[in-house]
Amino acid sequence: MDKQSWLGSADSSYIESLYTYYKKDPSTVEKSWRTFFEGFEFALKSDQVPCDDAFEKEFNVIALIDGYRLRGHLFTKTNPVRTRRQYSPTLDIENFGLSAEDLETVFQAGRNIGIGPAKLRDIIDHLQQTYCQSVGVEFIYIRVPEKVQWLKDKMEPVKNAMIFTDQEKRHIYHHLKVAVGFEQFIHRRFVGQKRFSLEGTETLIPALDAVIEKGSELGIEEFVIGMAHRGRLNVLANILQKSYEDIFSEFNGKQYNEQIALGDVKYHLGYNSTITTDKGKGVRLSLVPNPSHLEAVDPVVLGIARAKTDQKYNKDFSKVAPILIHGDSAIAAQGVVYEVIQMTELKGYKNGGTIHLVLNNQVGFTTNYLDARSSTYCTDIARVTKSPVFHVNGDDVEALIYTIRLAMEFRQVFQSDVFIDILGYRRFGHNESDEPRFTQPLLYKQISRHPNARDIYSGKLTDQGIFSRDEIAEQEKDYNRLLEDKLKKSKEGTMVKIDQFLKDDWKGFRYSRSEDFAGSPETGVKKEILLEIAEKINSLPGDRKFFRKINRLLGDRKKMIENNRLDWALCELMAYGSLLLEGFPVRISGQDSERGTFSHRHAAYVLEDSDEKYFPLKHLSDSQAGFHIYNSPLSEYGVMGYEYGYALATPRTLTIWEAQFGDFVNMAQVIIDQYISSAEEKWGLMNGLVLYLPHGYEGQGPEHSSARIERFLNLCASNNMQLVNCTTPANFFHVLRRQILQPFRVPLIIFTPKSLLRHPMSVSGIEELTSGSFRELIDDDIVVPDEVNQVVFTSGRLYYDLVRRREETGAFDTAIIRIEQIYPLPAEKMREAIRKYSPAERFVWAQDEPENMGPWSYIQRVFNEVQFFPVSRPESGSPASGLLELHKKRLNKILDKVFMECDCELQRKYCGQKCGKYYIRELNRDIAG
Repeated sequence: MDKQSWLGSADSSYIESLYTYYKKDPSTVEKSWRTFFEGFEFALKSDQVPCDDAFEKEFNVIALIDGYRLRGHLFTKTNPVRTRRQYSPTLDIENFGLSAEDLETVFQAGRNIGIGPAKLRDIIDHLQQTYCQSVGVEFIYIRVPEKVQWLKDKMEPVKNAMIFTDQEKRHIYHHLKVAVGFEQFIHRRFVGQKRFSLEGTETLIPALDAVIEKGSELGIEEFVIGMAHRGRLNVLANILQKSYEDIFSEFNGKQYNEQIALGDVKYHLGYNSTITTDKGKGVRLSLVPNPSHLEAVDPVVLGIARAKTDQKYNKDFSKVAPILIHGDSAIAAQGVVYEVIQMTELKGYKNGGTIHLVLNNQVGFTTNYLDARSSTYCTDIARVTKSPVFHVNGDDVEALIYTIRLAMEFRQVFQSDVFIDILGYRRFGHNESDEPRFTQPLLYKQISRHPNARDIYSGKLTDQGIFSRDEIAEQEKDYNRLLEDKLKKSKEGTMVKIDQFLKDDWKGFRYSRSEDFAGSPETGVKKEILLEIAEKINSLPGDRKFFRKINRLLGDRKKMIENNRLDWALCELMAYGSLLLEGFPVRISGQDSERGTFSHRHAAYVLEDSDEKYFPLKHLSDSQAGFHIYNSPLSEYGVMGYEYGYALATPRTLTIWEAQFGDFVNMAQVIIDQYISSAEEKWGLMNGLVLYLPHGYEGQGPEHSSARIERFLNLCASNNMQLVNCTTPANFFHVLRRQILQPFRVPLIIFTPKSLLRHPMSVSGIEELTSGSFRELIDDDIVVPDEVNQVVFTSGRLYYDLVRRREETGAFDTAIIRIEQIYPLPAEKMREAIRKYSPAERFVWAQDEPENMGPWSYIQRVFNEVQFFPVSRPESGSPASGLLELHKKRLNKILDKVFMECDCELQRKYCGQKCGKYYIRELNRDIAG
């Protein structure tokens, strides 16, 4: 048979076209086909071209090989305590047009898996060893041929890759010994106490050791780790090398040291350390503090890793690697996992690849895995980013180490995520006092008879003659004696020590003190510097063509400078520019942040007929700090958590997260509750993250009016946050500069305006930026104090409506005072104002929000110097009306009630000036119309 008739016998134009391409340029054909055609031509020269039937079977063998690559993971021996579910069709050769009679036939297709022409029996054996033993792999769905081929080349010579030296085996055993021994010791010595044991997945410890050793060998200098409670104490002790004494003291301690007010349970605490690898390299490890909210730590970890990469390693992603350790139920069901994974390939959020390790207990609390997800695997979310997934039998520690090394190489070569699903079990219940047999009697009957990974591996090593049984027993006794000694030392004190997280990154900063919030530092900037910034940000490079409306926008901004009437956006951009020139980086991310939700910021200009962008704030000076602004994916939880992590690792960067509308912030409530508001009290974490939350009642309906000021105020205590609602561009300028120039860091929540962005009264002169500081309270400079009968305190955009109504009615016996910082409340400044207007008979708190929302409830609770008469919208379960006309009606009634004259019995009943009593419910019902 000649060449053409052989190709023709395949009855496939596809094969013919592939062969044509191969002849022209072999590199254009996938490697598996290339090796097949090489074998074909070799056979042709040797007069070994097969007959039609044999030729067809060659292709059947290729299909069999592809079947193993694609579906071999479904037929593995990866589950240590359960029988695997059955899948069809199977990989039986009959399903590929082959039979037992073909087992001794030599097929050229063996070249495709690197073993050359081989008998079918040997090809099948090789495929079984590669794809169907203790490791199953999903990777064929990856759309980058180079990645697929790289994995094939690494995995298919598996017999050589799985060989470990005796010294390597001793090293592996050591980590299993301490992993199992640590858990068993705590189980004996702290009976009934929660520790969330690692037992059943103890191979995590040698796995993490392998991640660090291999990663360091490949150039990684820092790892940032996020994990939940299960196994955390073991990781702290045996990977991060936190002292056993400190861990044991957390079981018996009476109080915390130094700055920690309330602390947290021992299996939530973070830790930093620098360890030395077996090859003598120093590696920095950071285990991030986390709450019980599973997977909430994920975006925080990635934000820290990106910040370190940006600031310390000049954006070299090969130097810092995030590790996320998931539970099987959590990775499958927690939505933030999806948000985070969608971010991993985006310019503003990529990290060069995360190592995902799944502790697959095959049960979630009491829920069977079949009830915990619809997908085949808990890791199916990896397909979103076309990341490879390795499923590994948790009892086969050598297979796991082999997989870890392979995964680390993949991460470094392709800067891509990789998932390792460690199938194990949970020896006890959800915690050590829980009884799992109530809900999984069959599973726990099997688990009770199942040996731990240390004993399985030590048995293997004794069979190989690497250790004797006596040596194994003596090593375990030595480790127990060590732990007993550490326990004894831990009982010598009662204090629980919690080291500051990322302490080295926070040198030069201190915790805030109450007196820090009595006033603000000077934050003015020289006029010539501001004018220089304005000129730079309002100019475009002459060699590029931009959308024509951009020129008009810049012209308007130049007129603002000329007329000395600076709007919100211009003052905001000048604040950033001033910090950049002083050496402080600025990072902003959020939905539509480059332009701004309300088309006001325009921090980036898109070139005409192009996707290229020009960022004026990146072109202020050759020596300026970095400016980065990113349009985020449509995510709040994931992105806010990411920016919190970024700010945590870079306290000298102004880091900002912006909501599209303020009410969308509730999608990230976990980050607010568990990190922003409480992390300093729980874990001693300072953080300078700024949140921009557009807030204001302008008739846009329930979903676009309120950033829920009341919810933030409910979380405020011990100066843990700063809540600001600015009414002037200049005050906004100063509060941004204050945030970065203070010697401490506290999260700053800014309820940013919408209508005020273009309000003709909401402008500032440049002289307001050149001196002074942020004003926590802005007094009324129009009225004559001795002539004031009524003092109105308010916050936010309602101020301008009040001023307009006062001018319309001539009610200049009313002073209007703005509370710009809602928390910490400027109470002393409020007292000064009250003393200043001592003739006043009536004090009002006026707000846009319903009575049960906004600042009123907080003001009523904490400020008792005078009796405030609240004027607001009526109590409501919804923040605002959906009808513009109803919104206007309610606003007008608020203004009516503030400026009413007591000329009738009905009004006296409401205002309280003469009757001495204030019927707020009747008033608000009247406002409701």
